Amino acid sequence: MASEEELFANIDALLEEEPQLPPPVERARLREAAGITQARLAQALKTTTQSVKNYENGRSEPKSPRLEAYQRLLSGWAAKYPAHGAPAAPSAPDPAPRVPQRVSGPAVVPEPVATAVPPAAAAQAAPAAQRPAGRPSMSSRRPPAMQAAAPAVDPRFPHGPLAVLDGDGSAYGVDGIVLDCPATTVPQLVEWTLRESGLGAAKLHRNGKDSDPLIVLTAAAAVRLGLPERLEGHEQRRSLRLPEDHPAVKQVTKAKWKLTQRGFGPWARIYRPAQAGQRQCVQLAILSWDALDARSWPGVAQMPPADIARVLGVYAQRVITPRGSTAVSGLELMTALRPATRAVQDRATGNWVSGHNPGSLGTDPMDPAPPEATPEHPVVVGSGWTGGFLDEEAYQWVRDVKLLTDEECLLPFAVGLDLNTAFLAAAARLTVGLSGPDHFHHPQFNPKIPGSWLVDLSHVELDPRLPSPFTPSGNPPEGPAWYQTHTIAYAQELGYNVAPIEAYLRRETGAYLDPWHDRLKTAYVDTLADLGVTKDLTDAEFLAAMERHKNADPALAAVLAAIKATVKGGVGKLRERPQGRHYKQGERWPALERPTWRPDIRAAVISKARVNMHRKLLNMAKMTGLFPLAVLSDCVVYPSPGPSPLDFLPYAASGKPQPGAFRLGPTPGLAKLEGVQPMYWAVELMEKGLNPARHIKGGDAVVDEGE
Repeated sequence: MASEEELFANIDALLEEEPQLPPPVERARLREAAGITQARLAQALKTTTQSVKNYENGRSEPKSPRLEAYQRLLSGWAAKYPAHGAPAAPSAPDPAPRVPQRVSGPAVVPEPVATAVPPAAAAQAAPAAQRPAGRPSMSSRRPPAMQAAAPAVDPRFPHGPLAVLDGDGSAYGVDGIVLDCPATTVPQLVEWTLRESGLGAAKLHRNGKDSDPLIVLTAAAAVRLGLPERLEGHEQRRSLRLPEDHPAVKQVTKAKWKLTQRGFGPWARIYRPAQAGQRQCVQLAILSWDALDARSWPGVAQMPPADIARVLGVYAQRVITPRGSTAVSGLELMTALRPATRAVQDRATGNWVSGHNPGSLGTDPMDPAPPEATPEHPVVVGSGWTGGFLDEEAYQWVRDVKLLTDEECLLPFAVGLDLNTAFLAAAARLTVGLSGPDHFHHPQFNPKIPGSWLVDLSHVELDPRLPSPFTPSGNPPEGPAWYQTHTIAYAQELGYNVAPIEAYLRRETGAYLDPWHDRLKTAYVDTLADLGVTKDLTDAEFLAAMERHKNADPALAAVLAAIKATVKGGVGKLRERPQGRHYKQGERWPALERPTWRPDIRAAVISKARVNMHRKLLNMAKMTGLFPLAVLSDCVVYPSPGPSPLDFLPYAASGKPQPGAFRLGPTPGLAKLEGVQPMYWAVELMEKGLNPARHIKGGDAVVDEGE
C-alpha cells in the first residue's frame, strides 16, 4: 500500500506539470459556441490570428504565460457551453485579479475577451479618464510618458516594427506582445515574418517606402535556426560573414530568396524582388554576432528579449527601424525622410512615372571636388592633384601650459562641459549643396553659397589662449588652405577680409538635413524627458536630474545613447572610407555608389559645429574673463572656483543665463556637466601633452594619446 509521502509526491508531480488544454477540435468548438472570432481571440491573447488557427488545428501550442491564460478561458467556456447538452455550471463571481506572470521581461497580461483591444488601439479609443481602473499595464516598468507617446497602429502592421526571437520560438514585440514563431530554418522565419507576424512599419515620408520588418535573434534562436552561435574569424568583426557553402545560406538560396552583397553577417537582409510595388524583405540582427555594438547600445545585448524589444521598439518609433549599425540607421534616416524619387505624371503619355524629388540628393552618386575628396579617391589618384584637402574636423586642442596664469593654476577645480549632440545642433537650418561642384577662380565670397574655398587666413590674429577657429588642432593656419563656407563666413564675422583664390561651389542648394534634424531632436528631447530631464527645470535641477538620469531606466538610457550615436555615425557615414585589407588606392569602394556619399555635407556640419563652439568660447572670455584649458570635439574644460558649472557660467542680474555663452539645458546645442577633476590633475595632463577633455569624465585610465 502506498505511503502518504509517495501519494503526496505523486500529487506534487501532477501539479508541477504544464496545464493541459482540451483537444484542438474542442478548442474550436468552445470558441464558436461563445460567438468569438479567431481574430478577436488573437487580440485577447496578444498573438496573431494565424497562431490561433494553429492552436485549433493542432499545429502548435501556446507557451507560458499565454498557455495559462488560454486554459483559463477555455475552462470558463467549457463551464458555460458543455458538450452533449450537459447543463451549464452556475456562473461564479470573478476571482481576485491574478498577478501578471513575467517572461524575462515586461508582463504579458491577457485581457478579458469582452474588452480585448490592442494596447495602442485602446489608448486611442478611450481617454485616460474613461479607461477601467486598475487594469494592469502591458509593461509595468515603462514610464507613463512613453505609453502616451505611442503612435497610431497601422492596420497593416498590428504588432509593431520588430520582434526579438528566443530559442523557444517566442517572438517578443513592442508593447509586451509575444508571438509564437514555429520556424526552425531561416527561410521559414522569413516566410512567417512576411505572411503571419504582422510586423513592419509605415513609411516616414509619403514618397518613401515602408520599413522592412526586423527580427532580432538571440544566441539560442540562432542555434535553433541552424546558425552558428558565434562567427569566428581573424578579420574585423563587422566584416565577418557566413561562407556561401554554409547550410543556412544554401537553404536561403534553395528557397529562392536572396542576400545582399554584404552576405549573411550580423545584419543580414533577405529579400525577393518587389512584386506589384510590394517589397518582400526581412532584416535579421544576430545578437551573438555583435549586431548591437555596446558603444552605441550599452548593455542591450545582455538584456532579456522582452527588454531588448522595448529598447529597439522605442528607437524604431522615435527614429527608424534599425537597419544596421547606428551609423547605417542615421544615414538611412536621411533618405527615408528625403526620398530620392516621387511619382510624377508624364505629360506625353499621362502615365505616372518615377521622377526626382526636389530637395533630395537624387538617385545617382556624385563625385566630389578634388579638395573635398579623400587622398585615395579616384578623382584624386592619378589626376595630378596637389592642391590639398579640406580639413574640417572637430577640435582636438590643448592650451599651451606656458599661457596658464598663476590665478588659474590656484583655482581648485577643472570642470568639463559637454554640448548636447553638437553635430545635430549644427545641422539645423543648414544649407548644403544638392548639385555637383562647379570650379571658379578668384570668386567673390558669398556666405550663402555652400562649397569649398581656397583662402589664406594666416593673417587673422586671435587671443592665443583660445583655439584658432580655422583648424581642428586649434593652431593658427600657416598659409592658404581649403575651408568650408561656414569657416570663411566666421572669419568675416570676426571682422577680417577674405579673398578666395579658388572655389568649388554648388548652384543648387537646400536644407537637406532639416527633417533629419527635427526628428532626431524630438527623439533626443523626448527620451531625456522620459528619464526625468525636462525643459522646465532650473539649472540646478537640470544638473541634479542629469546626475541620476541613467539610473532611472537603463533601457531608456540605452535608447538615448543610440540616438546620440545615430547623429555622429550618420554624419560620419557621409564620408565613409574604404574598408578591408584588400583595397587598393584609386579603386572605387562600395560607399561611393551611394548618393549620400557626400563629404562636402559632412564638412559643412563639422565646420558649423566648430564655429559654434568657438563663438561660445569667445563670448565666455568676453563675459567672464575665463579661457578654456582644452577642447575635444563637443567637450570643453574650464578652470573653476567650484565643482559645478554654476560656479563660473555667466548669469544676468535676473538669474537668467547670458545669451551667447554656454548655457545648461536638455536640448541640442546646450551644455551639460561632463566631469569634474582637481585643477592640478588637468595641469599635469597638459604638461604631458595630453588632453584633459578626453579624460575629465573619469573612469578611464589616462594613457598616452599617441599610442
